[in-house]
Amino acid sequence: MDRKEKDDILDELVDKINENYDNNDLLNPFGKNNLPDRDRIVTIIKAIRRLMFPGYSGQMEFEKSSSRYFAGEMISSIIEELKTQILVALRYGRNVVPECEALVEEAEEISLKFARKFPEIQRILLTDIQAAFDGDPASGSKEAIIFSYPGFNAIFVYRIAHELYLMNVPFIPRMMTEYAHSRTGIDINPGAVIGEYFFIDHGTGVVIGETTEIGNNVKIYQGVTLGALSTRMGQLLAGKKRHPTIKDNVTIYSNASILGGETVIGENCTIGGNAFITDPVPANTLVSMKSPELTFKGKDQGRK
Repeated sequence: MDRKEKDDILDELVDKINENYDNNDLLNPFGKNNLPDRDRIVTIIKAIRRLMFPGYSGQMEFEKSSSRYFAGEMISSIIEELKTQILVALRYGRNVVPECEALVEEAEEISLKFARKFPEIQRILLTDIQAAFDGDPASGSKEAIIFSYPGFNAIFVYRIAHELYLMNVPFIPRMMTEYAHSRTGIDINPGAVIGEYFFIDHGTGVVIGETTEIGNNVKIYQGVTLGALSTRMGQLLAGKKRHPTIKDNVTIYSNASILGGETVIGENCTIGGNAFITDPVPANTLVSMKSPELTFKGKDQGRK
């Protein structure tokens, strides 16, 4: 194939792709303003983590004598960076000029309101660290939990994304939690409501749906699903309670599935591994699967 034939094929491909751009709004962000920048959102997550837990992210040594300067610089930069991304998110799909003063002011107000939540988010995260330390004898130290526990990392991102979700910021909260999902294997929708002292042990495969409500002092293990019974109605279910409610002091062991918006797990319950629950469970209940019957045969049994 000569150069001209290759160029003709390329031109044809470009024409077809551009035709798709023109014919499908989903593929045409140019007419809707830009989308939030995922890389910048990840940068914001890392900056907030550095602010919340200085000295854990590989930066230069943190000194208490300069902590006010450090915190001031970090908070200011986070607010400015986030304001830019919030403005893009608010502007998407709206017929407004990029410099629309009302949207600029709204983005600034949201970023400032969000920053004011930092001390409370930090306080709650410290209870989550304590829950992990108290609940896992293999942790060794609280520092190890901050450094390396995927459950805590997913909870950290959820805690900040949830606040933006409550402020009705488009795109960004889910972008944040999906970043955590990709890094940890733990899928927490930013709309879920989760109380203090929360611990996800091991964590791989955990799914927590948008309308899930979780109380204080709850511990869940890998593979747990807090999901909806059915989503066949699609967008007709948006905004409705679809996921379960887990009350205080509940432990849910690995691979349990608890489904449905009317399913409530009462206080002080223990849910055994592999349980499948779609009905309410009263407080102070132990739910467990019946042990399967195991059959043992010697290697030579049955041989002639």
